[in-house]
Amino acid sequence: MSAPRQIIMVRHGQSAANFDQSIYNRIPDYRIPLTEQGLAEAAAAGEQIRRRLDGQKVCVYVSPYLRAYQTLEALKLGDLVERTVEEPRLREQDWANFQNPAEIADQKELRNAYGHFFYRFREGESGSDVYDRVSSFMETLYRHWSKPDYAPNTLLVTHGLTMRLFCMRWFHWSVEYFESLNNPGNAEVRALVGSGGSYLLDTPFEQWTAAEPGTTVLDSL
Repeated sequence: MSAPRQIIMVRHGQSAANFDQSIYNRIPDYRIPLTEQGLAEAAAAGEQIRRRLDGQKVCVYVSPYLRAYQTLEALKLGDLVERTVEEPRLREQDWANFQNPAEIADQKELRNAYGHFFYRFREGESGSDVYDRVSSFMETLYRHWSKPDYAPNTLLVTHGLTMRLFCMRWFHWSVEYFESLNNPGNAEVRALVGSGGSYLLDTPFEQWTAAEPGTTVLDSL
């Protein structure tokens, strides 16, 4: 397998729902757009990513959500992009079809008490469901990387929880460690950088409680 030099991940910029959650019961989640602030955040992320690429080509995998596509467009990577692949397995965690903000707020409280990884939203997914589809996506990545003409860089334009779960799967983090991590902010960038045959995460995710990557449920007793 010819692994890329780096795997860059970027969360979408601020969406209309990040600003006003009542939009969830009027517009399907996948059609919610970026705000003007979100477009500006994505443009700033584009400057950072172009510096990282340093003129090298990149293969892009993008969530099919409108806010992810608008983020990719605002990155302005131009002819650095060798190929763009729409990848549904990089979508946001499914919470419901048309979401009732009050009901979602109640379920978020339940999720906080039960645990983000295992709690399944009614009519939606758990974090573990997203983990499973991210694992399936990685198998596709490995097949793509085996091609001799694959670009030297990979870019995932996706969502905060998906980024954390991608790293959890890649680095074999425990569930308890995952539970300690916060989502990256809107348009924040993380990169898995190749180093000596393995990869290092360039910037850790912030933690709201102390835990180590190997912490297990036994340690919480």
